[in-house]
Amino acid sequence: MEPADHAVVLYDGVCNVCNESVQFILARDKVGYFHFASLQSEVGKELLAQHGLADLPLSTMVLIEKGRAYVKSTAVMRVARRLTPFWVLSSYALALLPRPLRDALYAGFVKHRYRWFGQSEQCLVPTPALRERFLDLAPR
Repeated sequence: MEPADHAVVLYDGVCNVCNESVQFILARDKVGYFHFASLQSEVGKELLAQHGLADLPLSTMVLIEKGRAYVKSTAVMRVARRLTPFWVLSSYALALLPRPLRDALYAGFVKHRYRWFGQSEQCLVPTPALRERFLDLAPR
């Protein structure tokens, strides 16, 4: 399901921040390295199960890259390292913080994201040009 030359970002499909994050990544991922699936989709659930993360809360971003799953702040940092130079540098700056502290900050943000930014009734619907990068929308 995950081609060797791509990584998969699993995100909360009804979270406005998550949907904006996907748009942000798409705009900066010029080579099309990242593909996407919502955590709520069948594809997302299958990928979580394959990586032993079936019980993971929907509030957790997951990056599946080269057969490994990364969650929370580590997933965010690994995504940032594939974007524009500013975000690459930012990810290395974040790496200076111990992972428990990074993940605590991540959890604090996630706890309030719906209140601060709201949620959608439906998942993001990509343009036809981007549709193939969404695993939960691609024909199987």
